[in-house]
Amino acid sequence: MSRKPLISDLYEKYLDDQDTAGLISKVSRHYTSGTLQRLAGHDDCKVRRAAVLALGFVGDYSENHTLGRALLDDDRTVRTLAENAIRSIWTRAGSEDQRQLLSAIIRLNTAGQHEEAIRQATELIEQAPWFAEAWHQRAVAHANLCCFSESIRDCHQTLEINPYHFVAAAGMGKSYLKLDNHVSALQSFRRALRLNPNLEGIRAQVVRLAKMVEDNK
Repeated sequence: MSRKPLISDLYEKYLDDQDTAGLISKVSRHYTSGTLQRLAGHDDCKVRRAAVLALGFVGDYSENHTLGRALLDDDRTVRTLAENAIRSIWTRAGSEDQRQLLSAIIRLNTAGQHEEAIRQATELIEQAPWFAEAWHQRAVAHANLCCFSESIRDCHQTLEINPYHFVAAAGMGKSYLKLDNHVSALQSFRRALRLNPNLEGIRAQVVRLAKMVEDNK
């Protein structure tokens, strides 16, 4: 019988003590990013859970593909951990200054200061046009200002750069709904669900919209 990887024990200990700093320290000491990515595809679901959790704490945008695949895992806990992890690593692209600017943009959106968020997001996009989350945060700000066509364009660009960005796909669907474009909303929501089957609210929207589109044929 093969011995389970050490990360399984670290994960069990973390579940008991919730010591995030301790887990990060031990994982960083014993595992490389490449090894964690490989363990995210392990046969044992507990090993996959541990690896995905660890990637969310210590990984960066280079883990996007691995965590995107983990969103489709057979194990619901792996999928839930992957959703939290991938949202975290989306903010970890670019230089330290660019990450700090993104954090400021997110705070502006959270505080409802959407016009300033758009200004700063545009500045970040000009610096780093490959930074998907900068486009997404500008899309969020546009949607909150009821500029739905602009939000849709930024969501499209987000998904061009980061094809795993289920949040952008869902946001695009919501903007299409505001524009009464039910067919495009349905397509966007279905795309979000293909990326992340855990989106139960979006699933309900798909059922409702599919019936509406069918009835209007």
